[in-house]
Amino acid sequence: MSIDTTAAAPPRPAATSAASEPRPKRRGSRLERRRQRWGWLFVTPFLVVFAAFLVFPLFYAFGMSLFTSTLATGTQFTGIANYVKAFTDPLFLEGLLRVGAYAIVMIPAQLLVALVAALVLDSLTSWLSKLSRLLIFAPYAIPVVIGALMWSFLYSPRFGPSSTLFDFVGLDAPNFLAPDSIFGSLVNIVTWQWSGYYMVVIFAALRSIDPSIYEAARIDGANGFQTATRIKIPMISSSMVMVITFALIGTLQFFTEPVVLRNIAQGAIDAAYTPNMYAYSLAFSYSQFNYASTIAFALGILVFAGSYLFLFLTRKQSGLK
Repeated sequence: MSIDTTAAAPPRPAATSAASEPRPKRRGSRLERRRQRWGWLFVTPFLVVFAAFLVFPLFYAFGMSLFTSTLATGTQFTGIANYVKAFTDPLFLEGLLRVGAYAIVMIPAQLLVALVAALVLDSLTSWLSKLSRLLIFAPYAIPVVIGALMWSFLYSPRFGPSSTLFDFVGLDAPNFLAPDSIFGSLVNIVTWQWSGYYMVVIFAALRSIDPSIYEAARIDGANGFQTATRIKIPMISSSMVMVITFALIGTLQFFTEPVVLRNIAQGAIDAAYTPNMYAYSLAFSYSQFNYASTIAFALGILVFAGSYLFLFLTRKQSGLK
């Protein structure tokens, strides 16, 4: 005996009926578009200011770097000839080597001071931790010019306290602003100024680590040094890479501290001591605005290339992609 199953199947609606029904209007999409319009309205003032004071000046300066202006021939388009001249300019190359030497010394010094301070503060649980963080961060809150002027007073062999202290113990006061010691003096100023800022970045990364990891390490018998070197430092590698990148960019753009000390340390710092100082001197001392723009963009290219190369080489260790 067979059962007819065709009668039990529900009738299928006609295809045309679904197509003919009007689709409900999507109220959410209309509301989303309205929100986007309001968002662009609030963002527009920032975009205008950003374009007027950063994007347009950059394009204008880059355009200037492609021209050469002389009294005899006027302004002529020379293309990349200025860049060829810049990368063969002995003053520019000497300044690059000098800031490279500063980077080799200052970046490890700043990182070591910031890392040790952050690890010590992370292990403290009393009110002393907050006070210490404030004291270590305080030099960064001081304007760079004021900090450099303060250290120039401390370094001064004529009216600074260093000569008085050395005379008190019967020793000859060293000249910290002499050509053979100005390198270490500038390293000390920059390390004092920026280590507190980097310490805060590393300390914030340490505080984001789950405390249960430290508890597990203590149960396994790890002491404080082993916990710091085998757990804390590897887990904040991405923050340390960011700190090194910031320090690398800032060191290659070294400018304010040597400019402030230049008038005091006469003979130790010249107008082309760093690439930024060289560009500043070309523009405002010799009115070579086109070549000064070339030097500035050449330095910018090297800073970008150096930062990208460092991030590329450390992407696996830091977890960056």
